[in-house]
Amino acid sequence: MGIPINMFKRALAVFVLMPFLLSCASYNARISGYYDYMTSGNYTMADKALDNVRLLQKKRNHFLYLVEKGRIAQLLHQYDTSNSFFNEADNLAEDTKSNIGDIAIGTITNPMMQQYQPEAFEKFMLHYYKAINYLQLGKTEDALVEARRITIQANEQENKYGDKINRYSKDAFSFMLQGIIYESAGDMNNAFIAYRNAAETYLSVPNKSWYGVSIPKQLEYDVLRTAHINGFTDEVTRFEKLFNTTYQPSDTAKGGELLVFVEKGRVPIKKQQDLSFFLSKGLGGNFFFTDETNSMNIPFDFSAGITAEQLSSSNLRTFRIALPKYITQHAYYTNQQITINGKSIAIEKAQDINVLATETLRQRFLKELSSALSRLVVKKLVEELVRGKEEKNNTTSTSKKTSPDSTINKKSENWRSVAATALQLYNFLSEQADTRNWQSLPAEIHVARIPLQPGENKITLSLSNSYGVKDSTIIQVKNTGRLQLYHYSSLK
Repeated sequence: MGIPINMFKRALAVFVLMPFLLSCASYNARISGYYDYMTSGNYTMADKALDNVRLLQKKRNHFLYLVEKGRIAQLLHQYDTSNSFFNEADNLAEDTKSNIGDIAIGTITNPMMQQYQPEAFEKFMLHYYKAINYLQLGKTEDALVEARRITIQANEQENKYGDKINRYSKDAFSFMLQGIIYESAGDMNNAFIAYRNAAETYLSVPNKSWYGVSIPKQLEYDVLRTAHINGFTDEVTRFEKLFNTTYQPSDTAKGGELLVFVEKGRVPIKKQQDLSFFLSKGLGGNFFFTDETNSMNIPFDFSAGITAEQLSSSNLRTFRIALPKYITQHAYYTNQQITINGKSIAIEKAQDINVLATETLRQRFLKELSSALSRLVVKKLVEELVRGKEEKNNTTSTSKKTSPDSTINKKSENWRSVAATALQLYNFLSEQADTRNWQSLPAEIHVARIPLQPGENKITLSLSNSYGVKDSTIIQVKNTGRLQLYHYSSLK
């Protein structure tokens, strides 16, 4: 006795779609073994675990593999190795452009199948880490290259979005870093320009707050200090008014300074959110997508080549959309303190990736939504086409019951039915949000500038939380009369 066609359809559909059933977990969940080692500080095991993540061996995810490898090497103080990975990732980011084939893959499957396109802030962070590595190695000229690259990327962002106040078109922290690099090389003119660009980024928005960070007092002082060193008296006067302060030159840093970067917490992870939209025809024959709460009404975009006639003749009504959203992770340490010779030194927040990540994703929400809706419309139309053929063949088969070929027609009809069912399940299960991101980034970066005393200096860096848990690190540094760097990272 033959297998019933309905049972066969279900079995075949499950077999065909098994890869999708197994890959519905978020990106974070699929690399959890590696990520757990990173957050616990076991970087050697994290490195081994990373190489065993099959998902990151895919060509489309190579950028993510490279930056994670570079981050591990950096945390192991292998700065040359780290920059080898970061440089390859940087080149890949420059060369990675959306192409027709890649877009087609995303349309028939989902964005997770496309080449990963790094976020703008991830590119800025790449320059930050490369510069940190070069400065640690004493390669000032290479660090200066990263400073110039920051300018190039900032110009690209500004050309893309202009000076729109609600778009991430520049990065204040990157300008601060640029100023530090130029200053470490003794180029005080370009250091002033970079510090000024950072300050003006803060001043361009209400409350002088840029993506969760208020303008640091140290930045204000660095703008005035470098303007004074360069003899730019008009700039000193202008920024004194803008900062509502009076510049007082200080001799405390004559013996050299230590710049401390403190990274803590973990970047938000991406999860999938499912939204339902209904396609309806309004007045004038226009088509609109409306969500369940009727709070969003999005006109249908016909630029993909789909016609109103196709929509009118098709049974396209309800769509389940999968979109990414960031989930902020709880920070283990909430406070930080630096002391030298019993004196507390101010340490200020310079970058808040928690806010930066969630806000930049929110800014392109409509673009993500439009892409997802367009993707589903194409899938639905193909599904409707197959079903239309199936119904047509059903009619033909019925009218030819007495035909000698009726048995062949019946088998053909059954296979088309199987294809239609499998395609329907495929469209449903393949709809996934792109939940990939660079996961070893910190949640926040804090910066302190410490004047050093002659000879050896003992500095204590302490992290603590509201439960009384404390972690302290002793920094031993000798005064060299120059600007030095110390980089600390905790992914807890």
